[in-house]
Amino acid sequence: MPWLIEENSLAKELNLNHKSVRLINDLEAIARAVPILRPSDMVKINLGEPVRKGAVAVIAPGAGLGESFLTWDGSHYMAHGSEGGHSDFAPTDERQIRLLTYMLKQFDHVSFEHVCSGIGIPNIYRFLRDVEHIPEPLEVAKLIDTAADPSVVIINPAVDPTNRSKLCAETLGLLVSILGSEAGNLAAKFLATGGVYLAGGVAVHALQAIKQPDFLERFKRKGRFAELMSRIPIHVVVTPAGLAGAACLRAGEPHSGSRDQLGILKSFQAT
Repeated sequence: MPWLIEENSLAKELNLNHKSVRLINDLEAIARAVPILRPSDMVKINLGEPVRKGAVAVIAPGAGLGESFLTWDGSHYMAHGSEGGHSDFAPTDERQIRLLTYMLKQFDHVSFEHVCSGIGIPNIYRFLRDVEHIPEPLEVAKLIDTAADPSVVIINPAVDPTNRSKLCAETLGLLVSILGSEAGNLAAKFLATGGVYLAGGVAVHALQAIKQPDFLERFKRKGRFAELMSRIPIHVVVTPAGLAGAACLRAGEPHSGSRDQLGILKSFQAT
């Protein structure tokens, strides 16, 4: 949206002290929550061998594709935002190459967000329908035409064992394979030996598909670094981590001497 939002202006409009308002990237908020996540907040995809104080990567397919990471600065984890979701989509097999060719006819720049997010799911669906000619169920087509969020309409029949659509299942499978590759790219770039965390609504809805072997196989497919990739822990965050991260920031920055926040982070490091 073409909005201009400034901390001082927002504080003035809300009649708040200007120090009470802080704007942060949504993925930075999710990253801030990672050190205080409870076991019940996550589903483990790969146990791995976490390295204490190692870098941590976060990838969140929601409406768009968000990416962030955390680094240890000697006393606590620091969260960093990014716009990695807008990096060039890099296909890893012949089917994905055909998908890229199809997408380049519609977009001058095809990013990972175009094929690995809520806005990407309908793109994959149309590619499989129009290029690979996988039949489209009439009832799904009608629901997509009227849906506020077509991605949910596509995912649901893909995971429903009683009313499974091949087109929807193939769409979800292709998305998960791309997500596995890009999660692996992120882990390799940041040497995320502390773990990789998947968040966002798409990851939660696609959890059963992410648990299948293809995701991890795509994640590890990094040539001579495959063995290293197999040692990286992977988790799917199933609670609203962004809200928790914002609460962490509100409670006080670790470097500002917030005793509660430092205690939380120390407890995380001890696990």
